[in-house]
Amino acid sequence: MNIHEYQAKDIFRNAGIPIPAGDVATTAADAEAIARKFGGTVVVKAQVHAGGRGKAGGVKLAKNPTEAREIAEGILELTIKGFRVEKVLITPAADIATEAYVGIIVDRASKRAVFMVSPAGGIDIEEVAAATPDKIMRLPVDPRYGLLSYKAMQMGFFLYPDLKQARAAAKIMQQLYQAFITSGASLAEINPLVTTPGGDVQALDAKMVVDDNELDRRPDVAALRDESSEAPSEVDARNANLTFIKLDGNVGCVVNGAGLAMATMDLVKYYGGEPANFLDIGGSSNPEKVVSALRIITSDPSVKAILFNIFGGITRTDDVANGIVTATRQNPLTVPIVIRLTGTNEEIALKILQENGFSAMTDMDEAVKKAVALATGKAA
Repeated sequence: MNIHEYQAKDIFRNAGIPIPAGDVATTAADAEAIARKFGGTVVVKAQVHAGGRGKAGGVKLAKNPTEAREIAEGILELTIKGFRVEKVLITPAADIATEAYVGIIVDRASKRAVFMVSPAGGIDIEEVAAATPDKIMRLPVDPRYGLLSYKAMQMGFFLYPDLKQARAAAKIMQQLYQAFITSGASLAEINPLVTTPGGDVQALDAKMVVDDNELDRRPDVAALRDESSEAPSEVDARNANLTFIKLDGNVGCVVNGAGLAMATMDLVKYYGGEPANFLDIGGSSNPEKVVSALRIITSDPSVKAILFNIFGGITRTDDVANGIVTATRQNPLTVPIVIRLTGTNEEIALKILQENGFSAMTDMDEAVKKAVALATGKAA
């Protein structure tokens, strides 16, 4: 789950990390009032779950409250990477001497949280890694002990030669690790971590991604979810208890089981197509899940063909067949559908589909090839 910058800043601030004050505005008039309260130059920042806000015109300086109002009005009319800007964060502009990067991610290979720090901040860490990998320090954290002080100081000195600033950075990194752990995050990032001309160290930006699996036991964090900043299809899928990720292709995939879903997407790519989504209906035999899955996929205008790939173990293929029939009666299809069913109650499922005008296949490769051909307009 992504959360907004202002929400991540609140979490970081509560952990003790020095972050400039800021307030959120939903109207230009609110932005002007907040800017007047802070006085001086302020930064107006779009609050959307998308990168590249600055390049899209979503981050601007305002020298006075009137200018803040004008800038906020323009930003609140923006759509950045498909998301409409509904909120802006107003925060005092800071004098910056240097910019660094501090981040924590979950490394699945080592099963640990790993710090990545770099004295080259203010830009994408991927650019730094590609151009100057020697400017990145990686440090895994032993979950038994947390971030030990001497390890934090190692990273602090990697960022700053000045002892006072290294100590300040080390303290911030220990606070960031605590915020990371207590929030159930999979990523926590400060970019940039800055020094001021006076030598202070501050976090000017905040980014946090929370592991969805943590939300049930962290209702305070779950309450931060902003569904208006998420793709409607992903919101619908979550509410229907489906595992769904939107992709950029044109073959809509409905599969049961994450492993089979991955294999299906690999085959779509292998035969020259592009999957439009990852969608796992799971092991349930509830036909309503199939109805929800088809509704979500058919709402995507980029989908040119739909591929059902069901291997029935726990899942009963006849329930899937009934779901397909019900869904297509409720919302007649405008794109072709390819169905591959095999496993539990396969004969019953095939009969249900045939009686309702559908054909089904049992060979996975042939089904994928046919779906790709229909999506691309090429002969199978």
